[in-house]
Amino acid sequence: MPIGEICKREVVVAQRDDTVLQAAKLMRQHHVGDVLVVDDEGEGKRVPVGIVTDRDLVMEVIAPELDTNVITVGDIMVSDFASVKENTGVFESIQYMRVKGVRRLPVVDDNNMLIGIVTLDDLLGLLSEELDALVKLMAHEQQKEAGIRR
Repeated sequence: MPIGEICKREVVVAQRDDTVLQAAKLMRQHHVGDVLVVDDEGEGKRVPVGIVTDRDLVMEVIAPELDTNVITVGDIMVSDFASVKENTGVFESIQYMRVKGVRRLPVVDDNNMLIGIVTLDDLLGLLSEELDALVKLMAHEQQKEAGIRR
């Protein structure tokens, strides 16, 4: 299954010149741990250029007691971030996340335009559903076998 089929299409985004306070408010409002920094290409097309996580805010701005109204997401964003093409398989995406050591993976099309985002939490939910289906299959087979042998 391609990752593009399961990624969240509604992505919380910010512009490079948005303040980190604005980014933090977006994270709180949408109950997420990151914002993707994008360049707007018009017509709803956005190119991801960076990512800012809640941890980035704490480590780079809050702990050193910098002014959250002055520092921008462009100042602290990670521009060398991992992303994956929408046709990449789920398990290949999981392996890539593990190798890169990331919990969040922007999903892009062939032109590097933002399609969505997939997180560790999303993947754990998907895998737990799949494992649950396998457990139910095993239980069904055991019941079926027990009925035949009586």
